[in-house]
Amino acid sequence: MNHSTHPEKITIFDTTLRDGEQSPGASMNLDEKLRIAEILEEMGVDVIEAGFPVASNGDFEAVNEVSKLIKSSIVCGLARSGRGDIQRAAEALKPSPRNRIHTFISTSPLHMKYKLQMEPDEVYEAVIESVTYARNFTDDVEWSPEDGSRSEPDFLCRCVEAAINAGATTINIPDTVGYAVPDEFGALIAMLVDRVPNSDKAVYSTHCHNDLGLAVANSLAGVNNGARQIECTINGLGERAGNAALEEIIMSLRTRQDRLPFVTNIDTKYITKASKLVSTITGFSVQPNKAIVGANAFAHESGIHQDGMLKHAQTYEIMTPESIGLTQSKLVMGKHSGRHAFRVKLKELGYELGENAVQEAFLRFKDLADKKKEVYDEDLVALVDDEVLRANDVIKFKSLMVVCGSKGPQTAELEMDVDGKIRKIKAEGDGPVDATFNAIKELIPHDAKLQLYQVNAVTEGTDAQAEVTVRLEEDGKSVNGQGADTDTLVASARAYVNALNKLMVKRERTAPGALSA
Repeated sequence: MNHSTHPEKITIFDTTLRDGEQSPGASMNLDEKLRIAEILEEMGVDVIEAGFPVASNGDFEAVNEVSKLIKSSIVCGLARSGRGDIQRAAEALKPSPRNRIHTFISTSPLHMKYKLQMEPDEVYEAVIESVTYARNFTDDVEWSPEDGSRSEPDFLCRCVEAAINAGATTINIPDTVGYAVPDEFGALIAMLVDRVPNSDKAVYSTHCHNDLGLAVANSLAGVNNGARQIECTINGLGERAGNAALEEIIMSLRTRQDRLPFVTNIDTKYITKASKLVSTITGFSVQPNKAIVGANAFAHESGIHQDGMLKHAQTYEIMTPESIGLTQSKLVMGKHSGRHAFRVKLKELGYELGENAVQEAFLRFKDLADKKKEVYDEDLVALVDDEVLRANDVIKFKSLMVVCGSKGPQTAELEMDVDGKIRKIKAEGDGPVDATFNAIKELIPHDAKLQLYQVNAVTEGTDAQAEVTVRLEEDGKSVNGQGADTDTLVASARAYVNALNKLMVKRERTAPGALSA
């Protein structure tokens, strides 16, 4: 495809709050969704897909509250083709000054036969009816053919033309199961642009899943062949292998202007902050070698690489850490630092906390400074995120004393605040972590099973803070919890308690169908 000399605008559609939340264990409460929505708007995301309103009361409330909060970005709600779904989405989106209804139906032979149990003509009529009905509530309607990359070309063209005629202003083509490869997906977009007579009346969009690790490559191939919207998530969060990662999309567009002459509204300096926030809230740690936002993304260990970097950064660095908001960690805080300096430092790191939250975080900082010789920015981020995570917890960790070693028995004495009452317990276990978790179970009886226990060091050194992730599963629902502390066992207890709080308040999922569009 030939490009003009003036870069064209690409609309960035973020679905972290909807598709991203479908990752097992990645559910977010309302406050957490609002915090993510705020940073998405700050960084310049054009469209925020806030949820699937008909799925549950919790999803409806989240979309409704995000609609009240967000002023400049478009807020979007997902809906299947039925009138009930569309009405529910419209109602949730009412407070938003700029809203979009995103409606979808499967168009592949496999999905139509086995999932929908509908004939193609019935699906075609449903496309027209759903888009026409959605236009009663908003002028901004997006339509998606679920499993679009495996749909018959003739039928797909017919449905797309009908959706545009009915009033759809965005046509999103999902690679729902991550099956496509770049030249194939690019050709699919090019075919639609060329064959559908009214293509000029709508914006084509990509929504690529990462099952083969090709979501970003497929999205960019789509853009190079006529798509002008990309659907993506922070950290590539999403069900199965995830979605196209927003940070990889944006930095590819920014770094390779020679091959991808497009622009976006994204302020890339917010990328690191958004990545860390989503990771903390969901409990999904970013792998160290993850492109753009991984801990090793700007690390150079090879002697040849280091030598080149010292001579000229661009020898092995195609973008700067500063361009994504990553500043080199410097030792500027210590045990003699005062509250004012602490507050200023938090502001530098992008945190605006209330007085009570600052006081709580400052007390934990002082404890940390007494234990650690060197307090880095990463330590403060982990500490504050850990504190903010716990703001609305019903169960709160107070103290832990553990006896462990090779001779046993391993015991844990635990003290917690449960609904404002201090409760204590002593328990044994097969090792200190098991003893700690057994103590929590005795204080707060539950049937949740431990699915994941993961420990990462926030910074280097034996005095580094440990950041622990715990995943609990109960009755088919799973949640992730995180905790940070210089003591790995304390961090473990905090993470388990955080997950337990999420499990206790997890909203009921009554999603009536696949949400994979």
